[in-house]
Amino acid sequence: MTDLLKLIRTLAWLAFAAAIYQELRKPPEARTWTGKVGGVVPYDFRVPTLDRLRDAYWAPESDEIFSEKVFGVGWAVNVPVAARKLSEILSQYAESSAALRRRASRRDEP
Repeated sequence: MTDLLKLIRTLAWLAFAAAIYQELRKPPEARTWTGKVGGVVPYDFRVPTLDRLRDAYWAPESDEIFSEKVFGVGWAVNVPVAARKLSEILSQYAESSAALRRRASRRDEP
């Protein structure tokens, strides 16, 4: 498990360094400090705003769990959507578990 955490941490630092390098390669007037490393991992080094924070972490009308991070490299978790999806998964598990228990109890009856 610690090896996996070290790998994730190393990849995060590499993505951070690549994002900085990617921006510094551009002419100063073309630097936006936002984009994607390798066309996949989003980065944003602009000063966060309240609207961007809300859009990244609290957008209940969206269906996406992950959004682009407000500051730094990687993704943000849309909390209400994640909670809704987790609730759906847990209720499906509870219903399936109850159905299995009912079937098992019927088999045990004489």
